[in-house]
Amino acid sequence: MATYVLVHGSWHDGSLWAPVAKHLRSLGVIVHTPTVAGHGPLANRSVNHAECTQSIVDYIIEADLNDFVLVGHSYGGTIISKVAEVVPDRIRRLVYWNAFVLLDGQSLTDNVPPAYRSLFQELAEASANNSVMLPFPVWRDSFLNDASIEMAQTTYNLLTPEPYQPLIDKLDLKKFYQLQIPKTYLNCTEDTALPHGEWTWHPRMSSRLGHFRLVQMSGSHQVMFSNPAGLAEKLIEAGRD
Repeated sequence: MATYVLVHGSWHDGSLWAPVAKHLRSLGVIVHTPTVAGHGPLANRSVNHAECTQSIVDYIIEADLNDFVLVGHSYGGTIISKVAEVVPDRIRRLVYWNAFVLLDGQSLTDNVPPAYRSLFQELAEASANNSVMLPFPVWRDSFLNDASIEMAQTTYNLLTPEPYQPLIDKLDLKKFYQLQIPKTYLNCTEDTALPHGEWTWHPRMSSRLGHFRLVQMSGSHQVMFSNPAGLAEKLIEAGRD
């Protein structure tokens, strides 16, 4: 029986994987959905990227997980790359679902359009705890563009502010780029959270993985809400041997 560890993206916590996790479990998969440090309704946002990574490493070790598929969505891609450096022998395959694959020495914000970079900085500086809340129009038009306005509003209410520091931390990824763990990039073809063209997810991010499997499906950056069953099936395809 396959085991999957699903690492969420920005503005999420582990509980928001529930619709996808339900479908995966119905297909016989063991699923873990940990919450990254600094995320969720009651979390302390004063964390850095290293602390976020360590929270997932701790979860894996405490649960004694081995031979599992490690999935990272969006910002979660930056987490699974660093987790892989710490526990490479436990991971069966890395799956990046429309996720950031950073180059050595980069931060996440180095890989978003200048308008997003400026917006995030302004929002963090205006906040009381150095966090960023995604504006609803961006969520509706760029993140969940394949759903009704009602679903966009309902799901937006589930989001929580994102710690800003992990988004600007520069990551040393030299060890990651020496690992031989199998990798997959799962690309949603209507995902415009990064605009198509110069900033697009695939092939810009995926090509950085070297040798990798490409799996694609129709859908937005948040297809976990608009088509959780379809995403679950594609995650199984992405994680198979």
